[in-house]
Amino acid sequence: MQIIELTREQLDYGFVATDTNGYHVQIDTSPETGGKNYGARPMQLLLMGLAGCSAIDVVKILNKQRQNITDYKMVVRGEREKDKEPSLWKEIEVEFHIYGNVDPAKAQRAADLSIEKYCSVAATLRAAGANIQYKVLVNDNAVTQTA
Repeated sequence: MQIIELTREQLDYGFVATDTNGYHVQIDTSPETGGKNYGARPMQLLLMGLAGCSAIDVVKILNKQRQNITDYKMVVRGEREKDKEPSLWKEIEVEFHIYGNVDPAKAQRAADLSIEKYCSVAATLRAAGANIQYKVLVNDNAVTQTA
């Protein structure tokens, strides 16, 4: 069982969440609703979790295939439902930017496996109704786009 402890650190909405290993994340709400930009918004943390979960999968898969990754980044864009409470993520676009001596087909397969099979965050977001689309770029060249 994972345990997260949340404490208020700054004004009304500035919180710090700490996991069982002692890692901290600062959390706040938007300035429009009383926040002070102290930390990430809870819904942004979901997109960050998607990026982190999938990045770990992709790098692990490519390392097992002896691909030489020299740099890696992801860009995740999300649109939430309009005029709804709660407002869930509906459309999510993920870009995998992989650099190095990497076979584009292997990079695409690693992304497919992550988003469609291994990444628990992606599965959670899909179960909540989000449509996740993604594309893979190796050395800034698009491999394919998957819907």
